[in-house]
Amino acid sequence: MTDSASRLAALRAALGQMNVDGFVLPRGDEHLGEYVAPCAERLAWLTGFTGSAGMTVVQRDGPSAVFSDGRYITQMDQQIDGALWSRLHIRDTPPAHWLAANGGAGKRIGYDPRLVGEAGLQPFLDAGLTLVPLAANPVDQVWTDRPAAPATPCLPHPLTYAGVDSAAKRERIADTLKAEGQDAVILGDPTSIAWLLNIRGGDIPYIPVCLAFAILHADARLDLFIDPARVPADTGTWLGPQVSITPPDRLDAALAALTGQRVRIDPVGTAIWFIQTVQAAGATVVRGSDPCVVPKAVKNEVEQDGARRAHMQDGVALCRFLHWLDEAGVGQGELEAAGRLDSCRAGSPDYREESFPAISGAGPNGAVIHYRVTPESNRRLGANEVYLIDSGGQYPFGTTDVTRTIWTGPDAGPDHVRGPFTRVLKGHIALAQARFPAGVTGHALDALARYALWQAGLDYDHGTGHGIGSYLSVHEGPASISAVYRPVAIEAGMILSNEPGYYRPGAFGIRLENLLLVRPAPVGAPGRAFLEFETLTLAPFDRRLIDAALLTEGERSWLDAYHARVCEDIAPHLDSAGQTWLRAACAPLAGG
Repeated sequence: MTDSASRLAALRAALGQMNVDGFVLPRGDEHLGEYVAPCAERLAWLTGFTGSAGMTVVQRDGPSAVFSDGRYITQMDQQIDGALWSRLHIRDTPPAHWLAANGGAGKRIGYDPRLVGEAGLQPFLDAGLTLVPLAANPVDQVWTDRPAAPATPCLPHPLTYAGVDSAAKRERIADTLKAEGQDAVILGDPTSIAWLLNIRGGDIPYIPVCLAFAILHADARLDLFIDPARVPADTGTWLGPQVSITPPDRLDAALAALTGQRVRIDPVGTAIWFIQTVQAAGATVVRGSDPCVVPKAVKNEVEQDGARRAHMQDGVALCRFLHWLDEAGVGQGELEAAGRLDSCRAGSPDYREESFPAISGAGPNGAVIHYRVTPESNRRLGANEVYLIDSGGQYPFGTTDVTRTIWTGPDAGPDHVRGPFTRVLKGHIALAQARFPAGVTGHALDALARYALWQAGLDYDHGTGHGIGSYLSVHEGPASISAVYRPVAIEAGMILSNEPGYYRPGAFGIRLENLLLVRPAPVGAPGRAFLEFETLTLAPFDRRLIDAALLTEGERSWLDAYHARVCEDIAPHLDSAGQTWLRAACAPLAGG
């Protein structure tokens, strides 16, 4: 907290030198990403808040605030000094409205145009605030021990994993540009560039990408802005002659050369600096979504098979971990438990790294939706309590994400936990079994996962499902399953999470997550296509927390069939003791 106070004071002094009265700082980096390199953890450095989504509004002479969503409300209370910042739900109290109502009207409010998209800036303009683009970021000026920028090598992502070569992908996106009368598109999302060029890197923890920008032209040529020293000779050969490797300091000149062209820029996912620079160069900005996003989300057959392979390996690791947890978990720390799961995954030579920092929460820590255990918070797993573990792995052929909620025993799970757990499970099963017309959005499916909870007056303050990349980001757009409407249809080939939950602050958290592959369903009237889900994740649900009387016959049948599949697929890869444990964990559920 002392550091936060001195850092805030230093930032306010820097704002005075820049002749602005306040500063808007989003959590993302220059690529507007969720996961960022250590050198871009500006919000965490300033406020102490380590969540993956958020924003702070700092006033030089006046109140300041930090905003995040429902996943992080409890975490903000724990990490942020309430004497320095108000801690607010970003949906209930939008930052622009708060600033306008708390002394920001009529003031000069600075922002870094390389850290915010046009769509992110618009609410501040709509609120009548005066925004000033800054040539330098004031946080960077006062962050004296800021880590160096990452510089890992860019490596080929083989066709045995990618399925489609880069030239074909670039031609496809170029055809989209030509069809819409556009000459070029600016790509700021490193995952889009990684997918388009079939390359991977290690610049960001948990996401295998190289941080770079790119300009794709309508003739399928691409300018990749990255230090040439980071592109080994074999990668250059892999990229081919239509991809030019250009130092980042030539980006401004390349944008200036777009004079007279129609240039597509995503106003949500690309920094507003690009729009401002391209317009100043005399080009016409065409606002449109990143054209790589949907093709990247719709996995080809090779990527789908890779996802199945990843979940098979992940399932073996998960079951070994859950077996260990049952036998030796009580008394272990949350950090040690997460480390044990990571070591189980590392038993596969294909395992690369976690796909996000494991959420390992015992007892009340499990109620912090995106809890991140630290040496200071490391709680030991006690007997007869709830333990939540949400984790994932990166494999060169797929990305995983799975959550299980465990009762540590030895006594039976109490009714006040079994009831909500079973209602979460009912919602999980309802979504897993869903069939729906092609063209449906995730918003239309979200209530399926919440219905059983709603009947008991319960709910959860996060989305039900997010997209998953193919050896890329564990959180991938554009589709989601959420109470928040997004006009993106779910398509066959997408992979989405299924993770309803329930959280009782100060007591426990419940979340049950599998990944789902969208596939065509064998139903539908002539001319009307329907879709359904294939469950990819292979790990048992804790039968000790299931109230069979709350499940319908159909729900019990689904669960028994799922557990039978888990046992059949995973048991051959376990030792004798592990097989015995798994058969018991996957035994048919007794009727209610």
